[in-house]
Amino acid sequence: MKHITQKELDRLEPLLERLREIESLSEKKRGVFYLKSRAFLHFHEDPAGLFADVRLDGVEFARFDVTGPAEQRKLVARIREVLRTS
Repeated sequence: MKHITQKELDRLEPLLERLREIESLSEKKRGVFYLKSRAFLHFHEDPAGLFADVRLDGVEFARFDVTGPAEQRKLVARIREVLRTS
């Protein structure tokens, strides 16, 4: 699984826009988000689809399929839930 290309990030722009609305996240480089000073979320591409690696527990990255709009909405909701309780 390789890091995502700019072309594939273009497909995820609606997701990126929603992530940019989350105040506690900062986008250091397109598609790479930090929580405070620590890497929090980045993307990969694979023949199976597009994936986000997210450090929801603050320690380990967990992989989420973000190929489709439904998966993207679920990811944003999960991130908002985790950040609200932390």
